[in-house]
Amino acid sequence: MPARPELTHPGDAAITAAMDRTLTALSAIFQALGDGEHTLNLVAQRTDDAFVTGRADLSIGTEPIRLALLDEDEFCALRMLLVFALEGSTMRTAVLLATTAAEPNPRTYGWAVRDGWLHPMNTADLQAAVIPCPGAPAVTRDVCPAPVLLQFPDADEERPHV
Repeated sequence: MPARPELTHPGDAAITAAMDRTLTALSAIFQALGDGEHTLNLVAQRTDDAFVTGRADLSIGTEPIRLALLDEDEFCALRMLLVFALEGSTMRTAVLLATTAAEPNPRTYGWAVRDGWLHPMNTADLQAAVIPCPGAPAVTRDVCPAPVLLQFPDADEERPHV
């Protein structure tokens, strides 16, 4: 008997639906964060108890509209992890944090994955999540309530086609 449970492969339809939700969620997050320099961090626990993380640094502009990625491969990896977190069959828990560069302190927002979508984290839980380890250099962050992200149904007829 293996020491860790094996991961099951989700079906193609479930992955496709989760990919659509991921793109919708990221678009909503980018709009909510607005102009500036931002860092996204995703931490998830898989069903085999392994932890996986992703990070992406990006710059958003609204006039004109632009999204610049510091490292496209890092962003693709984070997006892929978010797809599997939202799909849910291979992930037990997941949290997405967005930190916006701001003076005098960066602002941090957090969402927890539940029921296939990102839900704002309780600010007390978020504060606990961003406390630096003892003895580690720390940046003070302002913890802010995350906006509620609108979710759209997965049905093909209700999805915009590109």
